[in-house]
Amino acid sequence: MTAAPITGTATAARPGRMPVVVYVLAVGTFLMLTTEFVVAGLLPEIAGDLQVSVAQAGLLITVFAAGMIVGSPAMTLLTRRMPARVTLVLALGVFAAGHVVVAVGDSFPVLLAARFVTAWATGAFWSVASVVATRAAGPGAGARALGLVGAGGMLANVAGVPLGAFAGQLSGWRGPFWALAVLALAAVPLIARSVPPEDADKQPVTLRSELGALRSGRLWLVLAACATTTGGVLSVYSYVSPLLTDRAGVAASWVPLVLVGFGVGSLVGTVVGGRLGDDHPHATTIGVAAATTVVLLATCLLSTSAVPTVVLLVLLGLLGLSANPVLSALAVRSSGVAATLGVALSVSAYNLGTAVGSLAAGRALESGLGTVGPAVVGTCVAALTLVPTTVLALRSRREAVPAA
Repeated sequence: MTAAPITGTATAARPGRMPVVVYVLAVGTFLMLTTEFVVAGLLPEIAGDLQVSVAQAGLLITVFAAGMIVGSPAMTLLTRRMPARVTLVLALGVFAAGHVVVAVGDSFPVLLAARFVTAWATGAFWSVASVVATRAAGPGAGARALGLVGAGGMLANVAGVPLGAFAGQLSGWRGPFWALAVLALAAVPLIARSVPPEDADKQPVTLRSELGALRSGRLWLVLAACATTTGGVLSVYSYVSPLLTDRAGVAASWVPLVLVGFGVGSLVGTVVGGRLGDDHPHATTIGVAAATTVVLLATCLLSTSAVPTVVLLVLLGLLGLSANPVLSALAVRSSGVAATLGVALSVSAYNLGTAVGSLAAGRALESGLGTVGPAVVGTCVAALTLVPTTVLALRSRREAVPAA
């Protein structure tokens, strides 16, 4: 849907402070990202219970990513005439129902279908939440608001996923899915109360106008940057365990702590990147892309030593995804009247980059490059981010120069 401008002073933030709705939406994104990655820590238990291989159980992750890629823009168009509050509440309801189906299901195909549908609801929530947060924060604070909303997702890597895996070991793999369903239902009244009403006099945007946003060259440059920035980082993150244990010589028992370090870095980087991006969006996106490329190149060269590798991976978490809230804010600006569709396409681009990057990294891992292969792929993909971000900066500078 295309959310109408937020009205009313009840939700206006004091100078320097974010509206409460931004933090509530961050809780929602925490749930969304937890469910996307929690399966990774439960694969052996799921495979054993459903009598499938671990590789087959991994399809629960793949199917969710595919659902996010196609579901975000599709749900945006299907719910375009609904108020933002209704869409968010409906998405949480479908999210909860999908988790109940997984928690009680014994048929693997049914679980795959439930994960796919849940991903559509997740995409709808993320897209609408991004626009609501941007507009609630007001002009000049959109990237900061998206940084906080995105931080909810990053917190999932620090707390949600590890806690889910731990709970699954204690109560069985179905327990975390029950917990996510209950938490989603508990979030419904919070969303219903905090999301402000929309302007009743606002005329709905036509479907033709929505699709017209796809003609924006600036939007496609932003989407390309979304895909490459996540593709570069997730290429390495997806296969970080063999890099640490087989190449750097880090004990397997230390790998979870390194991942926590990466997650904490991502959380801090997302918040800081959002703050910087409001005043200096293009300098931030170019600087992050360049710094990430350097960190990944250093990882390729120094990954035979444990301490430098661990430090570089924490730095990768701090830098690698810190431009994402800025890119999402640029997607909103580049979409004109179709702001929610723009964010939805950015969500698709992030997931497409993750899927393609991790696939290429897997191939590189099996090649002659071995365990350093994913880092080589990540370096090349991250470097590509400099192309669209630089072009965007040059276009913005040309448009800012007044005609003679």
